[in-house]
Amino acid sequence: MGKGYDTNLLNRDMEKCLRSPFVKGEVIGVSLLKKPLHLLTIGNGPFLVHWNGGFHGNEWVTSRILMEIVLELLELLDKNEAWNGNSLKDLFKQVRLQVVPMVNPDGVDLVIHGEDKAASYQELVKQLNYPNRTYSSWKANIRGIDLNKQFPSGWEIERNRKPAYPTFRDFPGYGPLTEPESKAMAQLIIKEPADRLLCFHSQGEVIYYGYSNKQPKVSEDVVKKFQRVSGYEPVRTFDSHAGLKDWFIDRYQKEGYTVEVGRGVNPLPLSQYDKNLEKVKRLAFQSLIRG
Repeated sequence: MGKGYDTNLLNRDMEKCLRSPFVKGEVIGVSLLKKPLHLLTIGNGPFLVHWNGGFHGNEWVTSRILMEIVLELLELLDKNEAWNGNSLKDLFKQVRLQVVPMVNPDGVDLVIHGEDKAASYQELVKQLNYPNRTYSSWKANIRGIDLNKQFPSGWEIERNRKPAYPTFRDFPGYGPLTEPESKAMAQLIIKEPADRLLCFHSQGEVIYYGYSNKQPKVSEDVVKKFQRVSGYEPVRTFDSHAGLKDWFIDRYQKEGYTVEVGRGVNPLPLSQYDKNLEKVKRLAFQSLIRG
């Protein structure tokens, strides 16, 4: 895999996915550098589950994990095989799965390859990254706005306590939903709100599942099942705002979860990859089971 899971590897895996008759591919928008924001949809059931990853540049491992899981799902569907004793073809008559594997392609490529991939933003990212010598701490999009602090719920709280100007992490922008990447995600959700939304980040091995006590009661039971299969600790109350999960719960009062993959310093070391993949795979499969 080399240094990391960049947009070239994502596009390679997208091509593999789209050879399957069981998946539909769309582009829901483009990044500031005009890179596509891909959406994959599997199944045609009434219960809509949404997964996303790669919101933060230095969390590209979540994109690789999600794509590996999707490719395995499609291979099993092609072979008409079961997963953990469950018929996938029957499951996807009940469930429809949406996957946006990489929300921040510009940030991911910057972290992995450096400012050579920043195009017209080269001088800006050098300034915003100071005093860091590498881009391993970069979470933002290519112009220094943290995409997971861009959503309207509690945005003013984050604005008042986070950096006031663009930087490599945590700046929520000059207003909510100013960035093409965050706008595309919001528009996707508004068009058809999922029944269950999972946002994959790293790191911490916890699952955040509440916001302002607006989460549905079923979230408590579902997150315990996620804990049982993954070992990740559920956390209902956390002083964080303006994330996609926060806005989703606030606006729709539906199930929303932020899954923090692995432990350590981002980007997570590849020595952890197989262990993290196994835990997330179990959790991801559990998320496709209603109730």
